[in-house]
Amino acid sequence: MSNTKKSEKIIFTKVDEAPALATYSFLPIVKAFTDVAGISVETRDISLAGRIIANFPENLTDDQKISDDLAELGELVKLPEANVIKLPCISASLPQLNAAIKELQEKGYNIPNYPEEPKTDEEKAIKATFDKVKGSAVNPVLREGNSDRRVPTSVKNYAKKNPHSMGKWAEDSKSFVACMECGDLCCNEKSSSISKENVGNARIEFVDKNGEVTVLKDNMELIEGEIIDGTYMCRNCLRIFLEAMMEEALEEDLLFSVHLKATMMKVSDPVIFGHVVSVYFKDVFEKHAATFAELGFSPNNGLGDLYTKIKDLPDEKRLEIEADIQATYEKRPKLAMVNSDKGITNLHVPSDIIIDASMPAAIRNSGKMWGPDGELHDTMFVIPCSSYAGIYKETINFCRKHGAFDPTTMGNIPNVGLMAQKAEEYGSHDKTFLSPGTGTMRIISASGQNLIENDVHEGDVWRMCQSKDLPIQDWVKLAVTRARATGAPAVFWLNEYRAHDAILINRVNRYLKDHDTRGLDISIMSPVGAIRYSMKRMIEGLDTISVTGNVLRDYLTDLFPILEVGTSAKILSIVPLMNGGGLFETGAGGSAPKHVQQFNQENHLRWDSLGEFLAMAASLEHMSVTTKNVKAHILAETLDQANEKFLTENRSPSRKVNELDNRGSHFYLTMYWAEALANQTNDAELQNRFAKLAKELADNETKIVEELNSVQGKTIDIGGYYLPNDELATKAMRPSATFNAAIESFING
Repeated sequence: MSNTKKSEKIIFTKVDEAPALATYSFLPIVKAFTDVAGISVETRDISLAGRIIANFPENLTDDQKISDDLAELGELVKLPEANVIKLPCISASLPQLNAAIKELQEKGYNIPNYPEEPKTDEEKAIKATFDKVKGSAVNPVLREGNSDRRVPTSVKNYAKKNPHSMGKWAEDSKSFVACMECGDLCCNEKSSSISKENVGNARIEFVDKNGEVTVLKDNMELIEGEIIDGTYMCRNCLRIFLEAMMEEALEEDLLFSVHLKATMMKVSDPVIFGHVVSVYFKDVFEKHAATFAELGFSPNNGLGDLYTKIKDLPDEKRLEIEADIQATYEKRPKLAMVNSDKGITNLHVPSDIIIDASMPAAIRNSGKMWGPDGELHDTMFVIPCSSYAGIYKETINFCRKHGAFDPTTMGNIPNVGLMAQKAEEYGSHDKTFLSPGTGTMRIISASGQNLIENDVHEGDVWRMCQSKDLPIQDWVKLAVTRARATGAPAVFWLNEYRAHDAILINRVNRYLKDHDTRGLDISIMSPVGAIRYSMKRMIEGLDTISVTGNVLRDYLTDLFPILEVGTSAKILSIVPLMNGGGLFETGAGGSAPKHVQQFNQENHLRWDSLGEFLAMAASLEHMSVTTKNVKAHILAETLDQANEKFLTENRSPSRKVNELDNRGSHFYLTMYWAEALANQTNDAELQNRFAKLAKELADNETKIVEELNSVQGKTIDIGGYYLPNDELATKAMRPSATFNAAIESFING
């Protein structure tokens, strides 16, 4: 094969947990197939462990040092030749970060501990370095384009023919969504558009009651036309709200369940989670305040961390605290459970209940969650900030009235999401702070103008967000493009009474005039109105394009795929990069930790790689267009055919040990892909090359599946969770000698 051109390269990201394990099996197959088209597939490490190691080179030996692949990819996605397949990686909460650090230290990496409350300049520098890798560190760097997410036709058709289970809704269901009515991020938001005289490096300041100014962040570049927001959540309002909701849940005999995104919104949501913990266990915190302070326990890390920290206390004191915790359960509402059998509550770990995965699962489950008794119960879903709580409230009300959605008939709600160039509505960035006292938070432009200010009290969560104008223009263009391509109505989900959205509405109306929208149905509705309109069409079997900002993009592309096809891992997620490249995302990784637990215990990986299959087909098709590589087009076309047969033949991994798992699903995808290539007639070279492989795999199907399944049923050690041993992981994920030999023979043939 001739040397690969610079532009004919696909980057396949190395990540964490279940998708990382799957890569050990799938990537050799991908490399073998793409090589025949002159396409090289390379990896770049964006895993949590990789991000940590890359950012502390001065602490490591030469053998331990690795390049900063995330930074490299951040530059690559700005180039026209970019073609990146991004698998889901850990958006690390603090407990996950600390666990990864501990594992690396145990493996001989001289990584410092994370200083939660840095006191020295050195500790502050260490914390700042870690803050670059925790939370959603990857997505803002790579997403130099807006999002086009939808359920592929093959997946949709399969779901209609093979509907997943949906819980029956009762009209008298008491489940409901509770959110703050004042004092939250939505209510307090102020927004501004940057004019020419205010471009340049701005700063964020806190001014206390005595007029003393503390600069919290400086050298913050603002460009003309971008939208900035400043808002805060009132600490006291939040705690009053939480206390009231806990009392109401107890009176109504509802499970109490808080739903946040402590991984993505890495500064704000752990703090909010911590308030839920400390309000629920307020008597315990008051009684044992001194002990908790000595232990360095923060409620932001959850009840599970408290149990860990009290293990080393004298038995008498530890048992006293444990008894007080148990006594609290008797006078507070019952908590929704993450694992009823193990007693793990909704308040144990901040990253256990992630709103975009947990709310759709509950809605699919008749609006119920699991209680301490191991049974499903009506639930109060507490989503403190009102910004987007309404969409879940409307969905629950809709299901209560109309019953569960029917996967065999329901329409589709694809999404066009504004996210390019770090378009923000999250608290995951470096512009979110806890107010250090009572005073004013303000954003000051390079020219000294006060752009936005908010009066705050100590402990309030304040954040600034930015959305640049070029991504907004591209977002509108993508919405029009998708509306034209599909014929479906496109609805911008924007609330005219919210400061940020009011400016966006003006921009949307302005930029729609740049496009030919004749014959298209394009409208602007509030999120509540938009979801009500879209769900009404959905039960009639009609499709509606949701055009949203970054948060709703995240929420909706889990909510509706989980209801439609049973999982958000099966959606096609394309990011047309603004400079012509392509980023292809592979679905959600929220369930990945549970998959790894089962794998370690039973050597059975139930991770479904369909997202990777779909992304690879889209990546190859993009490659064929940008480089005029005809073989790439044939590979993409035949992979689509293989994906459809994969679904039709039901080759997705089973949840049960000793049945087909991720490795077996990779074998079947390989066999179907080779078969499709052998049957196509557009390229004789490819046809002849793959005919032998297709026959060899088909002839040995029973033997290969038996070899893959026979290793299951016992524990397995791959040398680490965050940084597994490559040799052990490869051996574990490629256990069929017959399958491996067939691929090797093909490569050498």
